[in-house]
Order: sequence, then C-alpha cells, then structure tokens
Amino acid sequence: MTAVSAPVVRKSFWRALTVTVLVAVANIGLWAFINRPVHITDWHGKVGGFAYNPSQRYQDPTKFIFPSESELDSDIRMLSRYTQRLRTYSSYENPQIPRIARLYGMTVMAGAWIEGRAERNERELSALIALARKNDNIDRVIIGNEVILRGDLPVRDLIAYIDRARAQLHVPVSTAEPLDTWQRNPDLVRHVDFVTVHILPYWERVPRKDAVGFVLGQLQSLRQIVDAVSPGKPIVVGEVGWPSNGNRREYAQPSIADEAHFLRDWFNVAAQQHIDYYVMEAIDQPWKEQLGGRVEAYWGVFNAAREPKFSFTGTVIEDPLWPWKAGAASLLALLPMFWFARHFIRFRATGLFFFLILVQLSASILVWMATLPYDFYLSPLDWTMLLLLFPAQLAIILILLINGFEFTEVIWRPYWLREFKPLTPQAGDPQPFVSIHLACYNEPPEMVILTLDSLAALDYENYEVLVLDNNTRNPEIWKPVEAHCAKLGKRFRFFHLQPWGGFKAGALNYGLEVTDARADVVAVIDADYEVRSDWLRALTGYFNNPKVAVVQCPQAHREWEHNPFRRMTNWEYDGFFRIGMHHRNERNAIIQHGTMTMVRKDVLANTGAWSEWTICEDAELGLRLMKAGYELVYVDELMGKGLTPADFKAYKSQRYRWAFGAMQIMKARLDWMISKASTLTRGQRFHFLTGWFSWFGDALHLVFTLMAMLWTLGMVLAPQYFMLPMYLFLVPLIGFFLFKAAFGIILYRVRVPCSWRDTLAASVASMSLSHAIARGIFEGLWRKKGEFIRTAKSRRIGKKPNPFTAVSEELLLFLALMACVVGMINSIGIHYVEGKLWIAILAAQAIPYGSALIGAWIAHRSGDAVG
Repeated sequence: MTAVSAPVVRKSFWRALTVTVLVAVANIGLWAFINRPVHITDWHGKVGGFAYNPSQRYQDPTKFIFPSESELDSDIRMLSRYTQRLRTYSSYENPQIPRIARLYGMTVMAGAWIEGRAERNERELSALIALARKNDNIDRVIIGNEVILRGDLPVRDLIAYIDRARAQLHVPVSTAEPLDTWQRNPDLVRHVDFVTVHILPYWERVPRKDAVGFVLGQLQSLRQIVDAVSPGKPIVVGEVGWPSNGNRREYAQPSIADEAHFLRDWFNVAAQQHIDYYVMEAIDQPWKEQLGGRVEAYWGVFNAAREPKFSFTGTVIEDPLWPWKAGAASLLALLPMFWFARHFIRFRATGLFFFLILVQLSASILVWMATLPYDFYLSPLDWTMLLLLFPAQLAIILILLINGFEFTEVIWRPYWLREFKPLTPQAGDPQPFVSIHLACYNEPPEMVILTLDSLAALDYENYEVLVLDNNTRNPEIWKPVEAHCAKLGKRFRFFHLQPWGGFKAGALNYGLEVTDARADVVAVIDADYEVRSDWLRALTGYFNNPKVAVVQCPQAHREWEHNPFRRMTNWEYDGFFRIGMHHRNERNAIIQHGTMTMVRKDVLANTGAWSEWTICEDAELGLRLMKAGYELVYVDELMGKGLTPADFKAYKSQRYRWAFGAMQIMKARLDWMISKASTLTRGQRFHFLTGWFSWFGDALHLVFTLMAMLWTLGMVLAPQYFMLPMYLFLVPLIGFFLFKAAFGIILYRVRVPCSWRDTLAASVASMSLSHAIARGIFEGLWRKKGEFIRTAKSRRIGKKPNPFTAVSEELLLFLALMACVVGMINSIGIHYVEGKLWIAILAAQAIPYGSALIGAWIAHRSGDAVG
C-alpha cells in the first residue's frame, strides 16, 4: 500500500465504522422510544378482589385437565399477598379452592356454572351448596355467569336456580350479567340479594383513556335501574379489567401499559368511591383463546407463568426485555452493515444511511419474530402459521434488501464504475468482420423484410447477414424473405431449416457452422428489429480488448406511441434496461439478451456455442462467458428498435419462457453459484442468485395467495378452529408491499423518461406478469425441458377473441380473493385491526391478478395497431 493510499483507506474505514455505529445506536434508541416508561398513578393498597380461573399454562377445563392441589395452593398463596377476596366460576371442578383460601385468610365469592345442560347444572348447584355449608369463608355465591347474555337459558329458568340456592343457603346470592341484561330484565333484580355486573370497556370499544369514566357511567345507570326495583340493593362489579395483548377492538388497544394504566387508575377511583369489585382476572388463561378469540387469553394481572405483568407502583414498560432484543438486533446487523459501508463507501452519505437502516430494520424484525413466542400463548394453529410465515418473511426480507440495494446504488451512486458509450472510430481503424444472425420462425414476411432493409443500410463494410428460417412450414411466409435476401445481394444468405431441432438455439448453432470464416464477431438480432446504421461501427471497437466477449445493447421498441397496450409494455421493458442492467453492469453481471447482442465468435464456438437444452440460451451463454473470465459490456444506447408483443397472451408467454428458462439454468448451473471452486466473482453470483430469487417472490406470492384463501375459508366456515392471524404477522407483509411499490415507482421517476401516467401503466404491466412468472418458476423447477414459444409481435385475426381467455387463471384467482374479502366483511367484520389488515392483504394479493385483467382488457381494446 502506498503512502498516499493508506490515509485514504484509514479514513474510509473510520467513516464506515462511524455510520455503522450510528445506525446501531439509533436502533437501540428506537426500541427505547417504543418501550419508553409510562408514568401512572401508584397503587399501594390491596386489590378489591380477583376473579380466579386456576388453569395452568397448558391445562384446559374443557378437556377435563385441571390443576393439582399443590398448584392451587401455590396460586392462592401468591394472590393472598395482593388481595383478600377471590371469585370462582365453578364449584364442581375445583372444590379445594375455598378450603385453601381459608388457610390464607381469604374469602371467596363462589360460583356455580349454569348452562343449557340440566345434568351439569344440578351437579354445579349441589357442589356449590355443599361448599358453602362446609366453608364459612364463602361469603357470597353467584348462580350462573352471563347465562342470559349467552342465551343458554331463559330468564325464568335462571331465576328458578337462583331461588333454589337462596332457599338453601344463608349467604347472599346473585347472578352475573352485563348492564344491558339487567336493563332488559328488571325482574331479575328482585330475585337476587345483590346485583353483580360485568363492565369491560374493551369489549365496548372504549379507548383506555376513557375506560374508567365509562365504568363509572355504567354503574350510575345500573344504580338507577336497581333503585327503581329494589332501592339500596348492593351492586358488585363482578368483572372489571383490561387485556394486555390480543386484537385491537376499534379504539380499544390491548397492551401491558394500558392494562396497568387502567387498573391502577381503577384501584384508586374504586377506593375513593367505595366500589365493590373483582378484577377480571387474576391469571392469564390461554385455553380461553379458543372460546372468545386471542384476547381472552390475556386478561390476567399475572401471566400464565404466574409472573406479574407490571408493578402497582412506579413506571411501566411495555416490554421489559427490550434492551436484550435491541442489543441482539444491533449485534446481528453490525457486521453486515459494516461490510456494506466498507465496500460501498463511495455512495453518498444519504444512500449509506438508507441501506444500513434497511439492514438494521430487517435484523430487528428477525429478532422480533424469533422472540414472538415469548410474548404470546401460541396455539397449534398459531405455531403452524408462525412456522409457515417465518421462512416466507425471511424470504420477503431478503427480497426487500435486494431491491433496496438496487434502489440505493441507482439513486445515490456518485457515478457508474462501468459505463460504456458508443465509440467514435477514427479513419483507418480496423473493422472486425461481423456475421449477423437473424433467426425467425413463422414471422410476417413484411416485418422481416423491414429488418433486412435496415441491415442493408448499415454504415459498415465487413459484415454478412444469415437469415435462419427455423421450421416455417408455409412457403408463402418464408419464400418472400428468401427472395428479398437474393435481391439484397451476396452478403445476405437465406437458409430454410426444416425439420430442425433445438428451437432458436438450434438455428443459431447452424448459423455458426455456415458463418464466413473471416468472421470475428457474431451479432444476433430478432426478426422485428430496425437497426441504426451506425450499430456495428459504434460498438465493434470494444472487441479490441481481448477480455471483452459480449457487447449488449438494450431491447428497445418502436411504433408504440399510439397503442395503449404496446405503450405500457414498452415502458415496462424500459425500466429493466434503464435500471436493472446498469445495476448488474457494475459487477460485470448483465443478462445477455438474444437481440442487439454481439459475441466474439471464437469464444462462442470454444465455450460450447448456443445451449439447446434451455429455452433461454442467451442468458445461459452470458453466464457461461462470465465463468470463463470474460467481460460483458452493456452500452445503454438504442441501436435498434423492435416491436413489443402483439397481445397479452404473447406478453405473458414471453415472460413465462424467461422464468422457465431461468429455472433450467439455475438447476444446471447452481454449482457455479455455490461452489468455492467457481471462477464467477461474488458480484456475479450475487446478481444471478438474487435475480432468480426475486422471481421466486412471484412464486411465493402465488403460494401465499392460495394459503390466505384457504385460511380465510377456514375463518368464515369454521371460526372455532381458525382465527385471525396476529397483527404482528401481518404488519411486515403490508410493509413489504408498500416498500416494494415505493422502490419501483421512485426508481422509474428517477431513471425512466416517462410521464406519471406511463409510470403507473408500466407498474400495472409489471404486476400483471406475476402469475405467468410464478407458473414459469414452478414448471421450470419441476420439468426438465420446455418449449420455446415464439413471441408474436403481430397477429392477423378477424374477429377479436374474448379478452380474458389469456388470463382465465388470473380471473379465477381474482374472483376468489374478492369472495374472501366479502366473506371476511360479512362474517368477521372490520372492527379489529387484524381483520382490516387481513382484508388489506387479501386486496393486495389480488392486485397482480387484477392488473392482468386490466392488461388483457387494454390489449383487447388496443388491437394490433402497429405502423
């Protein structure tokens, strides 16, 4: 290292380290901000009472799995430090509770579970009466819990059970219902010794800040009802509380901080106003999730591990473990961030910070997902969803980082490291002999003739043109082309190959065999291209460098301005050549295309010619030449213009072929990507692997669409088994859709010279290909051989076909997703954030299929207006 470069290297090292540390520290600050302490009024006294369900973490009374006496003793001993009163719901299932509570000086408001089964009701009533007579610390009893609300019994039947209990017991008797039940049934007030009401603001969609006031208002309304029937009769709040986790219910957000805030405020207000109450509830009950949704598991002041969720004094932190999570996320991202900053220190500071933040954000999401099971009581279905979605979200994060890298380099590079322009040859410069190969199959003769005329007008001396007609059966199509070649002179040679195998690659390989021996360069164009006269003169000079094996120009198009379909597809193609090809060219990793490309002839012949085993022979050749150590030059200059696909069917089939061929190449050349012995550079491996990986995103989209529809069907038809996925699973998916869309639109506005309208149309065109790409990916992975389907650039048809014939699968998927959206709205509704997010995801999943329908309709309306 020279004395001049050493300080520069040290400076770049410290600059990279500085931005890395700053982002890591900012990440910790963000976690701290999200989990900043909440200041709440302290509570120093005893809790009025706890509603107590004794099931342990993996116990379930509906499956007859009950706690042992030692577990009950441990619970009650712990609760006795916070309250002197318990409320139970069943006397038959855990009859030991009153006896154990007496040991710790606690009273019990014992319950009998009443429902629609008379046999069980008799057991419960008998057990309650026996317990009350045996345990003098049972000071009140509750006959039935929300029986009228659930509709288990008519009021008269419930009153009969209450009257029987009152006749046999010497303690006050009541039943527990919400306010509206007491309002509708004032006669019920006459048959109880005290009125027990459940007031849970969360279920009424009340925001936490208004919750205590809401409870007081409900109590005031109930007092008026009770006094009108039985003046002065006591009122007991049998359930009051706030959940710490679960689904948001409009304005009511479950959280630990909100639970602590509500309860501590409530304790103080209840003490001041001498309100008799029991908190809903003492300990989290995960088994309840299957009965009333996810939130039912999180009403406890203590979690299922019997740990307090918050303190009754001091500040409250939503996630006490956040410092460990933040630290883990920063450490996970530290080396990748430093590596990127070190290697791309030339990027503008804004770009460096942007991508490092993206890396850090990705690491935080991974840590958050990995620690999710510690924050929730995951059911088997939740675990299934987690195990299915975690790999998918990992793939989504990788796709986002790949797109983010392209976005960063394109937007914030100070200059392109490898940028090539057309050359200006000097008089007397040697002209390498170029053999131009034009493979065609069943092409309209007038289109091919236009291409030949443009080749005849080339401002170049040393070249020939080989027209390789591949299996065109109708002489009326290929004979005019043959005649025109003869008319143009001896440098134009026509070959009719029939029968001939190997598709386009087979025809091009035949062309190699009959190429003029003087040829140094083989150039390939499609049969619809009209080339610039200086094409060869401006580019062949790059072959003076012996390391250059390919000179590639972009695909470009003509005669699209007045055809809406061809216009939108033109700009969709243009995006890749203005953005993606430059991004790849920086690391000598461009995709070679089968038109407007020039290849050094001896290198082409010596490395295996055109591969006939893949239907993307051009891309495979480019990869093969990179592996051989050659340079591929991309010159972003429109040296020739062809036609866009004639209709949506042709547009789809072309992209399907590219995806299918990409999978053929990946399967055959994967060892080049992963083997340490491969001569491909890291940049080349990165671009080919991530290029394929990005297309896997479309395949993943299809898989997720099918899974989402099946899950939605389950939620609509079998809600007892299928529930809304937690919003924590859904937010990253929504974020991915938004970020990916933003990246694409911003890049277009920066790099592609089109209007906003054309940008949006190009986006629709791009999204419309998602299903075709997904099919190409799956079939390419499954099948060994594919069929090279010619991309029709012009069609002669009389009556227009049904516009949606080419998108029948997309139409079916779109309608199915819309049916899922309607089913969600009608069954689950939009009261939960999770429900809204799930509907948003279903709608987002439908966008590519809706785009395909739009593209097909525009193509149908546009017709084949070319020239």
